[in-house]
Amino acid sequence: MKTLVTGSTGFLGSAILRKLLEDGREVKVLIREKSNTTNIDGIDVEIAYGDLRDSDSLQSALNGCDVLYHTAAYYSLWDQNKQIIYDINVEGTRKILKAAQLKNIEKVVYTSTVGCVGLNKDTTPSNEDTPFDLNTLSNDYKQSKYQAEQVVLEFARNGLPVVIVNPSTPVGPRDIKPTPTGKIILDFLNRKMPAYLETGLNLIDVDDCARGHILAEQKGIPGERYILGNQNMSLFDILITLEKITGLKAPRIKMPFWVALSAGWACEMISNNLTGKPPAVPLAGVKMAKYFMYFDSSKAIQKLGLPQNPTENALRRSVDWFKNNNYLTR
Repeated sequence: MKTLVTGSTGFLGSAILRKLLEDGREVKVLIREKSNTTNIDGIDVEIAYGDLRDSDSLQSALNGCDVLYHTAAYYSLWDQNKQIIYDINVEGTRKILKAAQLKNIEKVVYTSTVGCVGLNKDTTPSNEDTPFDLNTLSNDYKQSKYQAEQVVLEFARNGLPVVIVNPSTPVGPRDIKPTPTGKIILDFLNRKMPAYLETGLNLIDVDDCARGHILAEQKGIPGERYILGNQNMSLFDILITLEKITGLKAPRIKMPFWVALSAGWACEMISNNLTGKPPAVPLAGVKMAKYFMYFDSSKAIQKLGLPQNPTENALRRSVDWFKNNNYLTR
């Protein structure tokens, strides 16, 4: 049984690829010609070159495959060309699921995000059934992922055996870009975080999240969603944990939300109108921080057997990886 993985060069995708290979699975990866392959260099795996915007390349990549893990996405909180986010995340998802349908793929695991899960206004953890408020779609990435998930649900209703997983905030090694959460860790290490916002996240070890994908393939019900998360932590608690791990002092100054929002607007205007480079303070990230992203992963734990290894260990491995791969500037 051969499995195609999209997004294998990324943070989460490379963890999924490694878990599949650990299980003795035969794996093919779909990558673009100019992809940064650092995360898969040295791994003996079949490579199919293609693009989510090119239907022919997707059908070719799926030749001989029985299972698809669609993990690839354009994950960015800012881009001058906003249309590319939708072309890849929404239409690219539609194209690859159509190809999977034509190839009679036996099981599809689609990587969504907890950004598509409803939030409770009192900050208590929400679950897969919490009503969704469209007003929380505060940026183009979240909007594109929400639209993509609706596409996936439509394919599921039409008979495609696709399971949706909604990862919370994976942390751990090989966060090469880094992700917005990885940047928080890196900014902490590089002493670029004089203050913090009052917000919260749900963390999960990236390897546990990867294992959750495989469990979703094996045990997940098509058309169902499963939140892959572990520990709910305020941003301040995350920083205190990083202080414990590193010995570096966590910031004690709480920044008012309006100050961060003003900085986000200013940086966005500079990026859009002057530099053309990502803003130092992404407005989309500030808007997301308005919400406590706390989630209940009981469904995935009980139905799939999602592992729950300590998130402190995952943070420690993230810190070590950044240190060992020359990401520190001081």
